[in-house]
Amino acid sequence: MKEDVVSRIMREMGKRGGKKGGPKGGKARMSALTPEERKELARKAANKRWDNARAKRQQSSEKTSPSKKKLD
Repeated sequence: MKEDVVSRIMREMGKRGGKKGGPKGGKARMSALTPEERKELARKAANKRWDNARAKRQQSSEKTSPSKKKLD
């Protein structure tokens, strides 16, 4: 019974803490950067997304294509 009360209180405290710092984190970080730094971060993020998409596409094509083994 005591653990239930403590767990409930801890969950409430966690919810409040997350709402307090979470919403302004990204905005505060971006406002502290120069336009050049923001542009570089955006470029890196876009490249990473494309790399992930290419890797995923390559994995799916390897699974569906038959193996190319030489028959002797």
